[in-house]
Amino acid sequence: MRAKLRVGLGARLTVNWGFFFLRLVIGLSILALLFLSQRFWYRAIWQATAKWRVTALRVAARLVYVLILLAIILTVADGFRMGHRHLMPREAMIAIFSGLWFSSALFAFLAVKAVRVLDGLWSLAKRLLFKRAAAASSKAIETLADPSRRYFFRTATIAAGAAPFLGVMYGYAAERLNYQVRRVEIPIIKLPPALDGMKIVQLSDIHLSGYMPRTQVRRAVDMANDLGADLAVVTGDFITGAGDPLADCIDEIRNLRAPLGVWGCNGNHEIYARAEDAAQHLFAQAGMKLLRQENSVLFFKGAAFNLMGVDYQRERTPGGLKQQTLLGMEALVRHDMPNILLSHNPNSFNRAAELGIELSLAGHTHGGQVQVEILDHRLSPARFITDYVAGLYARPLLTPARDARDARHESLKVDPSAAMAQIYVNRGLGTVGAPVRLGVPPEITLIVLRPS
Repeated sequence: MRAKLRVGLGARLTVNWGFFFLRLVIGLSILALLFLSQRFWYRAIWQATAKWRVTALRVAARLVYVLILLAIILTVADGFRMGHRHLMPREAMIAIFSGLWFSSALFAFLAVKAVRVLDGLWSLAKRLLFKRAAAASSKAIETLADPSRRYFFRTATIAAGAAPFLGVMYGYAAERLNYQVRRVEIPIIKLPPALDGMKIVQLSDIHLSGYMPRTQVRRAVDMANDLGADLAVVTGDFITGAGDPLADCIDEIRNLRAPLGVWGCNGNHEIYARAEDAAQHLFAQAGMKLLRQENSVLFFKGAAFNLMGVDYQRERTPGGLKQQTLLGMEALVRHDMPNILLSHNPNSFNRAAELGIELSLAGHTHGGQVQVEILDHRLSPARFITDYVAGLYARPLLTPARDARDARHESLKVDPSAAMAQIYVNRGLGTVGAPVRLGVPPEITLIVLRPS
């Protein structure tokens, strides 16, 4: 017995240390990239100002840059204090500029380095070709400088360095507030005829903060009300950190209008801000309901459906061990009516389908916030945390989560009569980190239920 306990404890410690080591490596890698990018631009500015003849002007420009950089670093560090009041007001211009600068400087640094690597590989390949040609002819071949190549790569370097700055400014000034309504019809197995055509409007990831002013939340709520939905849901992340005005956000959400009411669930940023209970209390004060590991049976045109909601579903314990999502939810699943689950984390979908929940509504990913398309392949940072990035997905209902492979609903070919669970992942309204969206505009979703 003791041997087994020792073995089990050793395995647990191995898992913990492996998890923490991975997180440490990722964290240090990100810090190293941020440091190298800032060092790169610091040296570039120093070299550019070195050509100035007026010493006072040169010193003043460098001093201003150093002071601005220190202010940016302190502001970004303050932004990581999710569970505490921020020292710097989130609506301050320096806070907005900090997010824009760090993101654009990092991507510009990576782009410039990529061009220089290509330049080096090109030069190396050219030298190897000349050496082979010289060896084959047994004669010395003189390699001449290629001004066209130097001009091309110099121009490419400038373009690569400028493009991220221009893209970030566009993503902040234009696409960040370009709200789009997405209408999607979702087939539900054994849907009662009375629920055919029932409309659900979904908002998610509002992140009311300096990056998301209250007036923009009001605009999104007005757009949602114009859709005439029967049910309104908000799937978490009302704010970003403890210093953000949760009461203001929920005061805007309360203006949502739907005959079946306004319902919601907590997200991970409510955990960071230690605001889960406060959100529940404010929802109740506003006549809405925040579902926390609970359900409510609702009726539409005489037909019933089971609306369920959970707090953010952690996939690991604080010690780094994997844990099952939706623990204790089995008893809340109804088998005599359709089930709809509000769960901020889309990674709970596998377990939801296994439990027999026909439809899950999630957010969390922001669609990656930045998405690029290369050779018909969409690349998104959200791929690192989930297979369910944005949009509609399906997997077999009542199938063990460890067996079936995740598949995009649009590309999934299944028997039309097969019982499928669905999830819709909303791209969210707000932003985290850099106040930028590129290729992933903020979303207001209108879901229409249809019989499968």
